[in-house]
Amino acid sequence: MSSITKDPASLGAVPAPHTRTMRGSLGVTAIVFMVVAAAAPLTVVGGAAPLGMLLGNGVGFPALYAASAVILLLFSVGLAAMTRHIPRPGAFFTFVGHGLGRPAGAGAATLALLTYTTIQVSVHGYIGYLLGVTVSGLGGPDIPWYVWSLVVVALVGLLGYRHIDLSSKVLGVLLVAEVGIVLVLVAAIVVRGGADGLSLAPFEPSAIMSGSPGVGLMFAIAAFIGFEATAIFRDEAKDPERTIPRATYTAVIGIGVFYTLASWALVMAWGPNGVLAEAAKDPGSLILTTAARYIGGAGEAVLNVLLLTSMFACVLSFHNVITRYQHSMANASLLPARLGAVHRKHASPHTSSIVQTITAAALMVLFAVLGLDPVLQVFSWFAGVATLAVAILMAATSLAVIVYFRRTRSDTRVWNTIVAPVLGFVGLVAAAALIWANFPTLVGDVDAKGASVFGVVSIVLTGLVVLAAVVGVVQAVVLRRTRRAQYEVMLDRLAVES
Repeated sequence: MSSITKDPASLGAVPAPHTRTMRGSLGVTAIVFMVVAAAAPLTVVGGAAPLGMLLGNGVGFPALYAASAVILLLFSVGLAAMTRHIPRPGAFFTFVGHGLGRPAGAGAATLALLTYTTIQVSVHGYIGYLLGVTVSGLGGPDIPWYVWSLVVVALVGLLGYRHIDLSSKVLGVLLVAEVGIVLVLVAAIVVRGGADGLSLAPFEPSAIMSGSPGVGLMFAIAAFIGFEATAIFRDEAKDPERTIPRATYTAVIGIGVFYTLASWALVMAWGPNGVLAEAAKDPGSLILTTAARYIGGAGEAVLNVLLLTSMFACVLSFHNVITRYQHSMANASLLPARLGAVHRKHASPHTSSIVQTITAAALMVLFAVLGLDPVLQVFSWFAGVATLAVAILMAATSLAVIVYFRRTRSDTRVWNTIVAPVLGFVGLVAAAALIWANFPTLVGDVDAKGASVFGVVSIVLTGLVVLAAVVGVVQAVVLRRTRRAQYEVMLDRLAVES
């Protein structure tokens, strides 16, 4: 194997290329399982959809999943074009760096790391809570949520340390099971005709624009987080120039159709006039009460178990994404070189996996010491941070696609490099603005009358998004001034070709 030729002295002491390169044979299906598992379909249908209805635009919420899928599909067109012309596994920060410059790329890198870390720890909090409730409800010991969360962190770390094929197989089994149980529930609702008959009421313009569609769109966009990580698995993909674009399109379309269908079925299960009242009783249990009503107690029990495995699949998938982001950033001189090491047997970024496991565990301990509620605070707050950050990241990536191809003329397809990216950019900027404006509602930072206000929590959490981007930009500027040679090859160091 050989890498791009640069002056070794200017790059510092780094391991030989063979210790830093991941190789694998992941196909479209394996990568789709990985990123769709990160989106946690059952968790979204059971948790986010009821909240989107209650706090967003009510019965019209299912249509926002379809709208989000269209926006993200447009974004994916430009993303796929970049993966063909920039054969690097860094995804967001690689593409932003090539399009908008190295400092912007470094800012995207730190922002992406914040995005995936916050969404992962948010779900770690939620799954710890659900495990505690489930075990105590079955007559077991009443163990604090953070203990369960730490157990899950350890198990995820063990799987993440090993070869990616093992994780993909585990995720594949869990994903098929959770999607299967939801489709069984949807079929039962359709066969029984729902509560008031089947209709397209959720897709009527009056329903879509009712309530707070901005808040609804925020929940809908959040449900897709993870699909864009297909490019980070480039080094481990079989025939990446074909596999990555296909996996990206498949993930977006599959997630969009599934969410739209499942949330529509939830509305039909209780009727357009009754679903909000039922969801208001306990939005977190709406999917379970719906299952009990349409597929019986056994179906409800199975769905409850799969809800837990859905969250586990989510955190495992994001662990794999984060470790590979850290690996790519280390190769780009943005993180310590040791994080770029690859295990000789498992071909995994094992050092990065260990560091990520320690990070997640430390945050769980911190949240426990601070006395944060695992659902209302850990899950809600940090999922909100991830939602805002990923919308900004995707908007920046769309802009980078436009600039890159206008400058290089390496791809002259108008739809792929101009029209679709422009439409995606406009949609994502609008989404980011709506998320920012409605952020207090997402994190529960509202006044006594329910009006959204940017309080201390909102300022601190949105400040994290700004700070992460600034840190990356500053890091690149400092690198340019102090280690110019490393700065110049920051993006090229991601290329280690066989």
